[in-house]
Amino acid sequence: MKRDRKWAEDAARELVEKMTLEERASQLRYDAPVIPRLHVPAYNWWNEALHGVARAGTATVFPQAIGMAASFNKPLMEQVADVISTEGRAKYNAYAKEGDRDIYKGLTFWSPNVNIFRDPRWGRGHETYGEDPYLTSEMGKAFVHGLQGDGTYLKSAACAKHFAVHSGPEKLRHEFDAKVSQKDLYETYLPAFEALVKEADVEAVMGAYNRTNGEPCCGSQTLLRKILRGDWRFSGHVVSDCWAIRDFHENHRVTTTATQSAAMALKAGCDVNCGVTYLYLLKALEEGLIKEEDITEAAVHLFTTRFLLGLFQETEWDSIEYETVDCLKHQMKNEEMAKESCVLLKNDGILPLDASSIKTIGVIGPNVDSRLSLIGNYHGTASEYITVLEGIRREVGSQIRILYSEGCHLWRDRAEGLAYANDRISEAVLTAKHSDVVILCLGLDETLEGEEGDTGNPMADSGDKLDLNLPKSQQELLKALVATNKPIVLCMLAGSAIDLTFADAHVNAILQAWYPGARGGKAVADLLFGKDSPSGKLPVTFYKNSDDLPPFEDYSMKNRTYRYMETEPLYPFGFGLTYGTLSVEKAEVTKPLTENGTVLEVTIQNHGSQTVKDVIQVYVKDLDSNDAVPNFSLCAFEKVTCNPGETKCITLPICQRAFTVVKEDGTRILESHHFCLFVGTTQPDSRSKALTQTEPLKIFVDR
Repeated sequence: MKRDRKWAEDAARELVEKMTLEERASQLRYDAPVIPRLHVPAYNWWNEALHGVARAGTATVFPQAIGMAASFNKPLMEQVADVISTEGRAKYNAYAKEGDRDIYKGLTFWSPNVNIFRDPRWGRGHETYGEDPYLTSEMGKAFVHGLQGDGTYLKSAACAKHFAVHSGPEKLRHEFDAKVSQKDLYETYLPAFEALVKEADVEAVMGAYNRTNGEPCCGSQTLLRKILRGDWRFSGHVVSDCWAIRDFHENHRVTTTATQSAAMALKAGCDVNCGVTYLYLLKALEEGLIKEEDITEAAVHLFTTRFLLGLFQETEWDSIEYETVDCLKHQMKNEEMAKESCVLLKNDGILPLDASSIKTIGVIGPNVDSRLSLIGNYHGTASEYITVLEGIRREVGSQIRILYSEGCHLWRDRAEGLAYANDRISEAVLTAKHSDVVILCLGLDETLEGEEGDTGNPMADSGDKLDLNLPKSQQELLKALVATNKPIVLCMLAGSAIDLTFADAHVNAILQAWYPGARGGKAVADLLFGKDSPSGKLPVTFYKNSDDLPPFEDYSMKNRTYRYMETEPLYPFGFGLTYGTLSVEKAEVTKPLTENGTVLEVTIQNHGSQTVKDVIQVYVKDLDSNDAVPNFSLCAFEKVTCNPGETKCITLPICQRAFTVVKEDGTRILESHHFCLFVGTTQPDSRSKALTQTEPLKIFVDR
């Protein structure tokens, strides 16, 4: 929604003009102090809402962002974000009445993370919406719309981060220079940010820690002045990542003093400093490094946001009560998203499990009863957690005997000389042998993949993964259980692609559950026993291993992600099975390709005996241009529900941008005359066709 900002800008300028220079400068800190004489309360800009209101006590903890992206469900994503902003408002209203304006109590949420998950080793990749710019743009826009609401005032303020070209390595992020071609910059790394600015009217943008092509992102004239404020006409505010401006002189060495760093950031257009470097702004003014107008401009940007949030007026959001926090309605929405985020990667027919034919289930694995594996990072505290073990217990009750074994530690193994409990694998083998079927939960948690400084990961490098393998302890457990020849359903709780080649060859079914949120165990159990059918799709490529990946520090897109990869994946982007048999029967372009794009009409049919949810996906291949991506690109998708025997017709708009190419100099143009559209429930990949027995329809488009 495009809001009228003029009244807020006018009000902000009028208020800022009444402030002294010192007062204006003080408001550029993330922990802006009170100005009593102007009745300006203190305000802390730092709050988080990646998949629920984070770090502020009790809240609905939704699936991690990568899992929500796997739902491919834009309306549901917007509904989830609306729940988050409701709980954020409820907390703000309650805390403000108590005079509590501390950190994590405000309405400026530093979410979503729309960086591109270009390499599966990146530890923070699970905070993103995956590897594809279009999927990231669409899910990001839905999230922003949900957070910011449709009222006169912002329900809360969203923030697109981390601008730009930021996806590891975590260990080096405070000093790293991400060198990227203009083609890759505009083809891959910038589109999601541009979409959130131009189409979702996102209120804030956060700069990244690293440099991009030599410039520190939080002080980049190219990124902040030329592209963001200039080309895209961004009118909101810019915030630094936390203590990133300090990196200018301490790590990037592009300045020599804190004063120079503060000046560089402010002159580039960074309005609020998460950190303390802006305490040197007045000194920078004394030294002639900045002007008074620079401070005033930033203050006006920030108070415009505060007026849009209604922090100085009564708003339609003031009546939201604290009792909405993690209420039953929100918990049900949480379960809905958790179910739609799970991706069924393999199924030889064992799923859904038939409870009437099972006497004993072996529930095994280090993640099967782990709360930590439910939540990912940047999370709140749920009022109730349901692990996979607890979800299965609730589902089967006393009807089926459950045998439980942890099996192994999440990561400890002999090679590291740590306390390796071999008896746990022995117990797991006995458990399997005495069971009719095994549900095995493996994977990672936020201690094994996460943010530099926040992770306690002994298996990786400051938050990033060294490779795509499971920890050795889990590899040994998997092999030992496979050797029992018992049916195995593998549930993976992890935020990124794992090497599943051995599992794919030896287990009966694989369900990728990501970090499924506080009620994830209930959702997983519902899917395993057929109360619902899996409908998630992979937002990232699952590679066979990391051998063919380019070096992690290389930001070129060559041989990365489904659009550029040169090898066959294990599971392709967009892949995911269901329990049903939905197919695309017909697809046709119903209007010529113009500057407004085109429209695709798709006929689908459910040939099965149960209601099915699935994702109709459309990919475009440019048949003419040498500048086109090597493979094909997602250009439209929609989550659909189809009843048994039902035939449906859905309409999918495709924007003109989908048919453009990016030249080597970064310019985007429409130059080709022939295109091919692939329409199906997955991408046109040989593995997808083999496993789904369906082949995407091909439509040739001329202009």
